Amino acid sequence: MDLYAELVKSNMVDAIVATGASIVDMDFFEALGHKHYQANEIPDDDTLRSLYIDRIYDTYIDEEQLQDCDHTIGKIADSLEPKAYSSRAFIREMGKWLSEGNAKKQVSLVQLAYEHDVPIFCPAFVDSSAGFGLVKHQVDAMKAGKPYMVLDAIADFRELTDIKIKAGTTGLLMIGGGVPKNFIQDTVVCAEILGHDDVAMHKYAVQITVADVRDGACSSSTLKEAASWGKVQTTQEQMVFAEAGSVMPLLASDAYHRGHWRERAVRAYGRMFDD
Repeated sequence: MDLYAELVKSNMVDAIVATGASIVDMDFFEALGHKHYQANEIPDDDTLRSLYIDRIYDTYIDEEQLQDCDHTIGKIADSLEPKAYSSRAFIREMGKWLSEGNAKKQVSLVQLAYEHDVPIFCPAFVDSSAGFGLVKHQVDAMKAGKPYMVLDAIADFRELTDIKIKAGTTGLLMIGGGVPKNFIQDTVVCAEILGHDDVAMHKYAVQITVADVRDGACSSSTLKEAASWGKVQTTQEQMVFAEAGSVMPLLASDAYHRGHWRERAVRAYGRMFDD
């Protein structure tokens, strides 16, 4: 997470598409002062449950701390005007809340993205700890007979496509796969459907993954396959079959020390959607 934070601070990232788990359960969770713990061994999961400890492979999370994250998300939702928000707009409010003195860890991706106008999209945002807080926000408002905020998944797609249209030449760095991978690639097709026939495919693409192609699923689909959909050019694409934690520091370090970011124009795409 520190690596991603450094990329944002150094103007090496224009937009982020991520899972809710990465943005909320990892990044925002730690911005609240909570921690992830690495286990030396994997005990019985029923025992962990009795101790209120959640497990992600060999990583432990205190369930009560995770619930604090849920409730904080709900409080942020309670403070907003009751209307429709894209995930980008809501995550921006999370970053604003942290930036206003509520962060206990100052280098969170959510806060830095807000401060540097780098939009973050989570197309499956409620598939994370945030979902519980947002459900509570809606249910409490319903019981009180009050209006409530909602997440607009269509706006996510539209806004990200707007960025693609404005950017012109674009490149993708994909760590893993899943919904974010397909979501960012599909902006080219969406732009075409909206009548922007001049919008080019993503010119550059790198995907770091440990998945293989045998099951035909999206996370294991190659970038060459994406070319058949008109999403990615195959002249400058590269599949990297490796564990991201081992190769991302090498890739980021190489790009950082080349120094091109020092003269790079600031895109600030987060300002595109300011009212």
